Amino acid sequence: MNIPQVSVSEVADDAVMLDVREQDEWDAGHAPGAVHIPLGDLPARLDELPDTDSGTLAVTCRAGGRSARAVAWLSQQGFDVANVDGGMKAWEAAGKPLAADSGTASVK
Repeated sequence: MNIPQVSVSEVADDAVMLDVREQDEWDAGHAPGAVHIPLGDLPARLDELPDTDSGTLAVTCRAGGRSARAVAWLSQQGFDVANVDGGMKAWEAAGKPLAADSGTASVK
């Protein structure tokens, strides 16, 4: 299956995204507009997926592996989604903003 990809440069700094990392990774640092639903919780929490005005929902994890699985599964469910190429590591490397629940934000 071909996984739709989007590069971090194509995602707005304040874009609504889906972050499928674990809680400790999220707490360490995440995109300001992201919605957190860990990959394992996704099937039970589809009603929490954010609506996007642009149509396509960007999905991210640490480096792109888990989010690729999420995109494959969500695509099969009929959602318009794309994997953020390189994940949050690429987001941080590109100098994109990070928010943290406490302390200094960094990608874990």
